[in-house]
Amino acid sequence: MPQTTRPTATTIGATTPASRSASASPPASASASASAGHLPWEDLVTSALLGTDRRPPAVHGTGSADAPAVLLDAAALHTVRRRAGLLPAVPEARPEPAAPDPRPALPEAARHRLAHLLADRSTPSGGGRRGTAPDLTELIPQWLAIANRRGFRAPAALLAPLLDAARARTDLRPQALAFAGPRGRWLAGLNPDWKFALRDSARGTPQDALTDPDTVARLWEEGLFAERVALLDAVRAQDPPAALALLATTWPTERAEDRLMFLDSLRSGLGDADEPFLEQALSDRSRNVRATAAELLSALPASALAGRMAARALSCVHPDRTGDAASIAVEAPHECDAGMQRDGIVAVPPTGRGERSWWLGQLVEAAPLGVWEVRFGGRPAEEIVALPVADDWADELHTAWCRAAARQRNPRWSRALLGRPSEPVASGPGTASIAERSKLLAVLDEGERASWVAGFIAAHGLSEAFQLLGVCTVPWTGPLGRAVVDALDIARDGGSYPWSFSGVMGLAERCLDPAEADRLEVLTAAQDEREGASPGAGGYWSEAFQRLVSTLRLRAAMEAELMT
Repeated sequence: MPQTTRPTATTIGATTPASRSASASPPASASASASAGHLPWEDLVTSALLGTDRRPPAVHGTGSADAPAVLLDAAALHTVRRRAGLLPAVPEARPEPAAPDPRPALPEAARHRLAHLLADRSTPSGGGRRGTAPDLTELIPQWLAIANRRGFRAPAALLAPLLDAARARTDLRPQALAFAGPRGRWLAGLNPDWKFALRDSARGTPQDALTDPDTVARLWEEGLFAERVALLDAVRAQDPPAALALLATTWPTERAEDRLMFLDSLRSGLGDADEPFLEQALSDRSRNVRATAAELLSALPASALAGRMAARALSCVHPDRTGDAASIAVEAPHECDAGMQRDGIVAVPPTGRGERSWWLGQLVEAAPLGVWEVRFGGRPAEEIVALPVADDWADELHTAWCRAAARQRNPRWSRALLGRPSEPVASGPGTASIAERSKLLAVLDEGERASWVAGFIAAHGLSEAFQLLGVCTVPWTGPLGRAVVDALDIARDGGSYPWSFSGVMGLAERCLDPAEADRLEVLTAAQDEREGASPGAGGYWSEAFQRLVSTLRLRAAMEAELMT
C-alpha cells in the first residue's frame, strides 16, 4: 500500500514555507499537528486575521517559529475533513407541474420585441430632453395590453424578466400577471421575490378558492392580509352577497386598518343588499371606517342614510321666494349634532374653513341629486346649476354638487356641472377645480369625454389640460388627438417655454393614434430661433416631434407584429 501523504498548506493553494520540500523547512512535530487539527475553525480564522505573532495557534509545544506552519497545516486538515465529511443534501420533492396554458404562442417577431422591451426597461425615463429615440420603458404597458387583447400566452423563457419588471413597477402588474397566466403564477410560487403575483390581484387567487366553501373559509381564516384582500375581491367579483357574508364572519375581530381596507372592497358591485351591513358600520369604533361606510351608503340613493342626508340638505338649500327671479337661498347648519356625526359628517373643519360651510358641503355631497330636481319644481340639472345663489354660497354649493355627481356616477349632473368646454374656467357652472372636472369627466362615456376635452383644449390650450387628458381613453380619438397636436404646434410657433409641455408630449407618445405619424412628419423640421423665444426652444421642439413620430411608428410596428 502506498504511503498516505499528510495534507499541507498546498491543499488550499498557499505558497508558504510550509508548502516547500521537507528538506527546506522541517514540518512541525506530529503531536503539534495532531493538536492543531482539533482547533476550532473560528480560532484559526482569528489567528490568520491577527497574525500568528499576535495570536499564535493554541497548540501545546508550538514555538513562534513553527506557528505559521502549524496554522496552515491545521487549515489544510480542516479543509480535507470538511470535503470528505460533506453529506449529500436531502432531495426535496419536485414541484407539481404548472397548469397548462391553452392560449396561442406569440408570433416570433412579437417575442423578440418583448425581449427587447424587457431588456431595456432599466433605461431611465422622464421629462426634459431625451433625444429622438422612443422611450421603450413606457411602451411595455401598451405592448402587454395589446397582447392580452389578442389572447397570447407569455413565452416561458421570458417569464422571469416579466415578473422582475412587474415587481419593480406596480402599474405593470395587472397586465403582466394576466399575460403571465398560470405558468407565471406557478413560477412565482417558487421565488419569494415574486410573491406579489400570488397576492396582488384577484387573478392570483386559486380557482378552487372561489368554488369550494371550505377552501374559501380556510384562506380567509389563515391567509396573509394581502391574500385575504385578494380573496375578498375575487369572491366579490363573482358573488357580491357571498363576499359580504364572508366579511361578516370575522368583522368584529378585525383590526381597524384592516376593516377599512375590507370595507373598500365593497365599492365593487355596491348595491342595496349591502345597506344593512354598512348601516351597522356607521357605529364602528374607527372614525375612518364610519366615514367610508357613510360614503358608500350615500352612493345608494335609496338608502336610509341618503334619505336622512337629503332631509338635512333640503332644510339648508331651498328656492328663494323673496325676489321676482328664481334663485337659491342657503342657510347653513348651525350645529353638527350626534346624528350627523354618526352619519359620517366630520365635525371639525380643516384649517381655514368655517364650520357651517364645512358642514353644509358634506350634507349636500351626501344627498341624492334627484331631490334637487323635485325641490326646484322639476327643473333639469342644467337649469338648477345656472340659478343664482344668494350670499356668496355658489362656490360651496356647486363644489358639493360636483362631488355628489362623481360619487353617484350621475352623467346628467356631471354634464350640467361641466358646462360648455369653451366657457372660461373661472366662470363655469360647476367648479374651477381641474381635479373636480376630471372626476366629472370620468362619469361620462368615452366619446363624450374625449369630445369635451378636445373642445376645452381648442378654447384654452394645454396649460390646464394635462389632468383632463389623463381620464381620456387610449388611443385618443381623432378630434382629441388633432386638438392636442394643434395646441402643441401653436405653443411652438408662439415661442412658448418648451420644457413645460414635456408632460403632454409624453402623454401624446403613449396615447395618440399611431396612424397620425405621417401627418406629424412636417413638424419634425427644425425652426430658426425667433426673437423672444426661449433659448434652445427650436431644437427642443424639433427633437420632441421627432421622438413623437418615432414612437408612433414603433407602436404601429408593435401592433402589426401582434396581429400576425
